[in-house]
Amino acid sequence: MSGLRMSLCATVIVAAALSFSTSTQAQDQEVPQTLFTNVHIFDGVNEQRIENASVLVEGNLIKSVSTDAIDAPNATVIDGEGRTLTPGFIELHAHLMLMGPTLPAMEANTTWEDFAIHGARMAEMYLMQGFTTVRDAGGANGGLRRAIDTGQIEGPRYYPSGAFIGTRGGHADFANFTAPPGSETNMGRLNMAQEVSGVDDVYKFARNNFRMGATQLKFMQSGGVVSAFDPWQLLAGSPEEIRAAVQVANEYGSYVMAHSYRKEAILSALDAGVMSIEHGFSFDCEIAEVMNEKGAYITTNLTAFDPGLLDIPAVADVPASLAKAKSASATFAGYIDNMKECPVKRGFQTDCVGSVEACNIQIAYEKHLNNDFFGPYTSMVTLTSTGGEVVALSGDFMNPYTAGKLGVIEEGAYADILLIDGNPLEDFSVVGTGDQWFGADPRPESPDTIRLIMKDGVIYKNTLD
Repeated sequence: MSGLRMSLCATVIVAAALSFSTSTQAQDQEVPQTLFTNVHIFDGVNEQRIENASVLVEGNLIKSVSTDAIDAPNATVIDGEGRTLTPGFIELHAHLMLMGPTLPAMEANTTWEDFAIHGARMAEMYLMQGFTTVRDAGGANGGLRRAIDTGQIEGPRYYPSGAFIGTRGGHADFANFTAPPGSETNMGRLNMAQEVSGVDDVYKFARNNFRMGATQLKFMQSGGVVSAFDPWQLLAGSPEEIRAAVQVANEYGSYVMAHSYRKEAILSALDAGVMSIEHGFSFDCEIAEVMNEKGAYITTNLTAFDPGLLDIPAVADVPASLAKAKSASATFAGYIDNMKECPVKRGFQTDCVGSVEACNIQIAYEKHLNNDFFGPYTSMVTLTSTGGEVVALSGDFMNPYTAGKLGVIEEGAYADILLIDGNPLEDFSVVGTGDQWFGADPRPESPDTIRLIMKDGVIYKNTLD
């Protein structure tokens, strides 16, 4: 054998030995474990807690759930002392980048730095309120998620929708009043809202949203109450345009969420293949039948049914908005009774646009209203397992978190866990509710009753000691 060949063989043998050694060392390194003992588990699904149980977390996943003792001699043990262990909460309709105070202010006087700083603060606030997953319903691209997932900032798992997609004069039209059609806007430059006119525009901006890090698409089908140009009764976007958005989402293995108020809008969206109805205030039993047939979901900001809605300054001080609000309130009056009579899978939604402090208050009030209207068990399911099902609709390609399920406590699920004083199925206030919206005192950084917050196997809050 030549010297060169012998040298090459020796190099290969040494490399193989080093590779084996490194592999053996990696196998010898144990994955960190955390063992929760003496807890009562709300698993996100069942109405009865699992009493006197233990949960073993290995890495970022739940390894086992048992009412028997779990043998894990190397685990870090956390004694729950009889507290309730639940999945981390899931917010399905937030706008982490939209700080307000008005849409014109954001369009004319806000830079990308302002949006980014606000988004980072909102992300941390949501996590400290017990939300380990947030779906952003428009106005945010993939950058915030990258910052969270790489540990640059603290925040929940994040599912952004990219730019709102909507028509001229619709609910995604944030342009200044005198802006001509097709003019460049601040929100357009930052891919926070895009105006479409025809199927080709939908294709272009929908595909660009996925390119920019969206996990699903948001189509603005109806109008709003406090927005400038659009009546809430608006039926924006042709059936062809909505189907085009659904087609693009299907290309990416994902789905479309639609801002839909009127019954006609909701049924049209469902017919086009939309899987998540946002707001859906005209919900009734006919809609429920179609939704259950198609396996679709709804999220509704229950603050829309608050008795003090007409006194909100943004409504009361603007005659056009006050008129829209009165008309909408009369039309939407049957929602609560219809949802109780013909329930569908409903996710938690806050839909706050404003300061971090104001949104903290609104989140707590939204929790309160869920319990007030639907009771603690339904509200807990809304906050957990239903949210997990919805975010999973983003599919295998666009879903950034596919190693485990979200919103449940079960073997193989992600270790997104809360430890809460008391029993939220009996006293819902322990999840951090607030019984006042406007005029409420500032909320704490994190509810005192939420004693521990774990996301992805990492503890971000622990006041047990």
